[in-house]
Amino acid sequence: MTELSGNLVLPNTVVSGKINFETTIQNIAPTKHEMDRYILPGFIDGHIHGGDGADTMDGVEAIHTLSRFHARHGTTTLLPTTITSPWPDVINTLQAIAEVTGQQIPDGPMIHGAHLEGPFVSPHKLGAQPPFNIPPTPDKISEVLATNCVRVVTLAPELPHAQTAMESFAKAGVCVSLGHTVASYEQAHQAICHICKAGGVAGGTHLFNAMPPIESRRPGPVTALMCSDAYAEMIFDTHHIHPATFQLAQRVMPERLVFVTDAMRAAGLPDGPSLLGGQDVIVENGTARLPNGSLAGSVLTLDVALRNAINTGTALHEAVALLTRNPANYLGLHDRGTLETGKRADFVVMDSNLHVQEVWVGGQRIY
Repeated sequence: MTELSGNLVLPNTVVSGKINFETTIQNIAPTKHEMDRYILPGFIDGHIHGGDGADTMDGVEAIHTLSRFHARHGTTTLLPTTITSPWPDVINTLQAIAEVTGQQIPDGPMIHGAHLEGPFVSPHKLGAQPPFNIPPTPDKISEVLATNCVRVVTLAPELPHAQTAMESFAKAGVCVSLGHTVASYEQAHQAICHICKAGGVAGGTHLFNAMPPIESRRPGPVTALMCSDAYAEMIFDTHHIHPATFQLAQRVMPERLVFVTDAMRAAGLPDGPSLLGGQDVIVENGTARLPNGSLAGSVLTLDVALRNAINTGTALHEAVALLTRNPANYLGLHDRGTLETGKRADFVVMDSNLHVQEVWVGGQRIY
């Protein structure tokens, strides 16, 4: 039995205490002494393209590389994420992710499965997605589901065949995330209802980004997501989202807002040229952009997102929920996401300034 002590970030408070664990948490007990470090649940990133020079689309070895990089920043569960590409490349990548799904990367995190972001996206809201978008036809959905690794799919609900696709994904237990879309409020609202009626879980891909904004007479998909039971991702690097916009979303949907990195291969590398989906990208002052100026993923890690949330005045336990409890609930990972007896011994130990000191996965220290 192993023991860690520190300021424990529990679901509703922070207390000094100690945790005894093996592969799962055996006991949590308070102590009287304040510590100079914090113990948090392991971070969960449901949208991550790359890091440390590697990209999910490059295959299994690259998934190992990017996973170990993000583990050093506190991520203990992740979903390698595709980008819109020629269909054979998408399927090959899903097959590569399937090889590591349900496994722990050596010295790295657990791989829960794939996030299929593209190619079922709108040609009018590609963002940094290359123009290989296609409609979600039944034959394509069957191919995707046959890989048995997709846990989240990004889909524009206004596309032809979208309703049938949403139903198929929902019934297969895949979270359906509305994104890269020009859908109206009405279309998005109907899509969320359709997903839920089919027994699925609805989400939104990088809320506010690659979707119409909120307007007084055109509330758009953002409002549909915020005013429903859907979850929604957010890339809180302060480039994609203004701090005040984060505060608005966090107040409206504190239990449904989910931090993701949307990190690309340039994460962890110096500023300069990089690639995303075969497209040239320039990273400057921590912002990744295509030559036309469009934001191109991020170089964010979840520990930075956490500190960004704290800098807005968000309470620590509330900020931590955005990258632990909320994504666990969204993805149906009920064995992790909070410090509670019986849950996985996935921990991030941080110093008083919330910088990562140690990372534990399934009771084993990996960093």
